Amino acid sequence: MQINNLSLSFGVQKIFEEVNLVIPENEKVGIVGANGAGKTTFFKLILGILNPDEGNIRINNNFRIGFLPQVIDEDLSIKNETVLEYLLSARPIEKLNNELQKTYEKIANEKSEENQRKLFTKVDKLQSKLDYWGVYSYSSDLLKITNGMLIDDEILNKKLTQLSGGQKSKVAFARLLYSKAEILLLDEPTNHLDKETRDFILEYLKKYNGSVYVISHDIDFLNEITTKILHIDKRTKKISLYNGNYSNYIKVSDAKNKALESEVKNQNKEIERLQAIVDKYHSSSGKRKKMAQDREKKLKKLLNNKVELAPTNKKTKFSIEINRESESQPLKVIDLNFKYDKSSESNIINHLTFSLNKSEKFLIVGSNGVGKSTLLKLIVGQLLPDSGNIEIGKKTDIGYYAQEHELLNNNETILDNFSDIDITLKKLRSYLGRFLFYGDDVYKKVGVLSPGERSRVALAKLSLTGANLLILDEPTNHLDPETQKIIANTFKDFPGTMLVVSHNPDFVDNLGIERTLRLPEGKIDYYNKELVDYYHELNNINPKKVKKR
Repeated sequence: MQINNLSLSFGVQKIFEEVNLVIPENEKVGIVGANGAGKTTFFKLILGILNPDEGNIRINNNFRIGFLPQVIDEDLSIKNETVLEYLLSARPIEKLNNELQKTYEKIANEKSEENQRKLFTKVDKLQSKLDYWGVYSYSSDLLKITNGMLIDDEILNKKLTQLSGGQKSKVAFARLLYSKAEILLLDEPTNHLDKETRDFILEYLKKYNGSVYVISHDIDFLNEITTKILHIDKRTKKISLYNGNYSNYIKVSDAKNKALESEVKNQNKEIERLQAIVDKYHSSSGKRKKMAQDREKKLKKLLNNKVELAPTNKKTKFSIEINRESESQPLKVIDLNFKYDKSSESNIINHLTFSLNKSEKFLIVGSNGVGKSTLLKLIVGQLLPDSGNIEIGKKTDIGYYAQEHELLNNNETILDNFSDIDITLKKLRSYLGRFLFYGDDVYKKVGVLSPGERSRVALAKLSLTGANLLILDEPTNHLDPETQKIIANTFKDFPGTMLVVSHNPDFVDNLGIERTLRLPEGKIDYYNKELVDYYHELNNINPKKVKKR
């Protein structure tokens, strides 16, 4: 990949400025940078979704690019096909076999030797393509991937519309690996993965015969897989390439920053020294005046070539307040039942009963696909139960953070997404600044934002609702580790009630959880770290290997 004089702006905001870079083929490249630096935008430039203002990115025309976004496209949820059919469609084997069969039929009916030779040439090309796609091994190739990613027969036979968010991500990832693209673009690929699947993918990508570009906040994953690190600097709008993994990048980057700081410190001392001489002798005569003039020339040259430290990246800062106190029990769920497939005999939510106490923090745990996000959608009214009741207190005000940011309007600007909140424009713009949206940022359409930026918009909107019951579905997804710590501390101090789904054990352990609901069993336990670690393990390894409690 060759990047030539690449520049891109969104309005007056510069994203990249005169970037020139050459990245060798078949490297495993980690892409890092602050939220909003342009990591996902860089992928969109590679994919041709965006066009640069100047310059270009040159890639071999014969190379196919496979892309795994952070948030799986909604189109996946409306495809009326099984998971197995969807996976198999990643390789055009059936199409090529049909074309090959038709070509043989034409040869049998063709009397012209010249035309037969042309048809046999076509047969050779089709057979070559079939060999590339593994016509004799495609079943075992797919089985290796599905077994490694714990996609069992039950999931393979499901319709895509029946999958949970985590299952959709896993299936989309499996299809991408099966597709044999020469270049893989992976945006936060480990967000929804259990440990065994993550480990399988790590080993698979290490041996992948092609280039892999990974945007990830998973430092351990980057250290294991990457051979180079691409750093996108939000401050300078430049891109730099470092050899080695993430740890090596940090060492080299820290050394460069320390050297630069030392240079700036010495430079400032010299500026002060020269300025002092100029100030002391500028009105003198003779040799002293000449010395002052000489030092003034040196000072001017030094100032014209002054080395500047880039400004420090700003941090998200916010708090959440409630408009009023809720009842002693703001939410009750009574004998709740729900299933997506109404013809099925089994419920995804089955005879579930629980209630929340005022100001408690309540955690929902369970493996992927057991109905955690479904339960939250039932509570906020996005889904209707088949039977049972959800009783919301008269003084209960709900604030909902959706895992895939469904509550945001991608076609509206950041500002327009707050039109339903009673706040002056001046206060809103000041508040958005706490979430790192400054100046013309607020006029960007939400659809062009990175998932990390959309997360910050969703958090900003949630924090302005004044809700006394927060319903949070994976609120740390897409956020860098530093921002995750900031929001964990904010939610820890929240004075209202909180219902949380999260796979992030560090975030959960910091909240002050009081009780835990296990799905699908519906059993409630008092919070303890061992229990959370157990369910984290359950999600992170093959469930069959975990001893039940």
